[in-house]
Amino acid sequence: MSSWPVIAAALFAIGGAVQAANWYVAPEGNDAWSGTLPAPNAARTDGPLASLAAARDAARKLPPGEPRRIAVRRGEYTLDQPLVLDAQDSGLTIRATPGERATVYGGRRITGWQPDGDRFWSASLPDVASGKWDFRLLVVDGRFCCRARLPKEGAFTHLTEFSVPWMSTTGGGWQRKPTPDELTHMRYRPEDLGPWLDLKNAEVTVYHMWDESVVGLSAMDEATHTVTFSNPAGHPPGAFGVKRYVVRNVREGMTEPGQWYLDRTAGKVVYWPLPGEDMTKAHVVAPTVESIVRLQGAQEARVKDVTIRGLTLSVTTTPLRAGGFGAGAFDGAVSAAFAEDCHLVDLTLVNVGGQAIKGWDCAGLQVLHCDVHDIGACGIFVSGTDNVISGNLVHNIGVTYPSAIGVWCNGERATISHNEVHDTPYTSVACGGDDHRIEGNLIYRAMEELHDGAGIYITFCKRVTVRGNFIRDIVDTGGYGASAYYLDEQAEDCVVEDNLSLRVARPSHNHMAKNNVIRHNVFVADGDATLTFPKSSGFTFERNVVYATGKIAFQNPGGIAASSANIVFSAAGAVEGAPPATEQADPLLLDVEKGVCRFAPDSPAPKLGLEPLDVSGAGRARPGG
Repeated sequence: MSSWPVIAAALFAIGGAVQAANWYVAPEGNDAWSGTLPAPNAARTDGPLASLAAARDAARKLPPGEPRRIAVRRGEYTLDQPLVLDAQDSGLTIRATPGERATVYGGRRITGWQPDGDRFWSASLPDVASGKWDFRLLVVDGRFCCRARLPKEGAFTHLTEFSVPWMSTTGGGWQRKPTPDELTHMRYRPEDLGPWLDLKNAEVTVYHMWDESVVGLSAMDEATHTVTFSNPAGHPPGAFGVKRYVVRNVREGMTEPGQWYLDRTAGKVVYWPLPGEDMTKAHVVAPTVESIVRLQGAQEARVKDVTIRGLTLSVTTTPLRAGGFGAGAFDGAVSAAFAEDCHLVDLTLVNVGGQAIKGWDCAGLQVLHCDVHDIGACGIFVSGTDNVISGNLVHNIGVTYPSAIGVWCNGERATISHNEVHDTPYTSVACGGDDHRIEGNLIYRAMEELHDGAGIYITFCKRVTVRGNFIRDIVDTGGYGASAYYLDEQAEDCVVEDNLSLRVARPSHNHMAKNNVIRHNVFVADGDATLTFPKSSGFTFERNVVYATGKIAFQNPGGIAASSANIVFSAAGAVEGAPPATEQADPLLLDVEKGVCRFAPDSPAPKLGLEPLDVSGAGRARPGG
């Protein structure tokens, strides 16, 4: 894509700028030492520092403008509070020593495990008993462990009704504002819950249409079969006609090895070991912080030109609250606010309770070549101007909050390019705001749990270009559906071109959008294919190929104002609502699985001026290939 040479040059410059370090940090270090040696001297009178905070404080003593570089040696580090970098840290580079893996945990080791019944093990945690420590993530031997849940599979069905119409976000949301009682009460089936439920421990995930609410419980009325939430849900139970919920963190939900729960009543954490797992030797970490590193600028004093490179960041927690759309309420393991021209490069973010990376009101922030996986909420979220999210691998996010989005940006002129995003319970890539470019991304297995989202979803935006992306294998699980490319409310003057969707039943969904162009895309579906334009207008639909083994339907085709040189083919011989200037013929596509999309020699496509589409280069890339 056109943005790649610029990103490559920037990355080369970042790499070239990092030479010898001013300070070293190592597990065997000492904060009383100078930090100027990479290892302790023979007399152990000097050597590296022990903590990132001490290295940061040493760097602050240099005059502004001088290079400040911190090298982090291999090993493990734990933080009980975030490492905060502000305007006085501008120009600082923190990086793992090349060839060495340095892991920073936002939590503490848990030891002292003892048998707890026939199958479980537990560790006493006095701070949990006193109410000083609470967490929603446990990592055992590098594994994001599943919390105890009921039912074991699927979800319970509650009995609460909320029949107020949703008027769209543009229309102001609910026709009538939900009352506090509607946001804090839910009726349950008596066969699902009972007096055995420990209210101090239990947490409930209430599912909505495109998001969920995680709530605690403060009361249970067994006469009316009603529970009261300790914190309000984001939408009332029963909204959108969705009545699913799951109970987590109760002993009764421990149904298989690898699960855990936090027993706040008894002041202990309880775990069911995997076969062969020795809890006397297991490496167990629980979080104490919501963020590990904070780039904490201010509007009048931005943090500038900070680079964090090569570290592995792991283990953070979240507060008990509803996350809202995209689980956006939660903090990032790396959090940036009012950061300018900063770089997050080659980071690994794994086993994070909230968001992996969250940038707010940033300018020129670059998130490059990071591995982001096993995340409770979102992968990467950045808002502001001229930000770049490129070359990242993001997968298995939304473990705790399924409304989480893989890569998400707001603001102006962002570039989201050459990322690989897969296995997301909701949308993989989303943006709002103006003049963004979403180019060359590979996306698959999105929308695995929630509804009304897409591989790429854009809304409340203008002049966004969606080009050269490859989206495949999205299954519609019900509700308001799942799409490949989705232009939602107030998307205007956007261009969706040169993209491929494969095995997605609704390749193009457009809702309350206008004056957008859908051009030179290839949409291939196994079974039926539906292209939708509800409450939309002024669309241009040209030089597209739509192929399905089943029925093809254009719903609300009046939203298309101009149409030319399209080929639509249903192997079942059923096409409805096709726009004018659409030829119904087999395009004789070749090499679609490879993302090349050539035409056989006798295809009618070249006669209509359609050219082959090559998105085989979509996905993660590095400079030089």
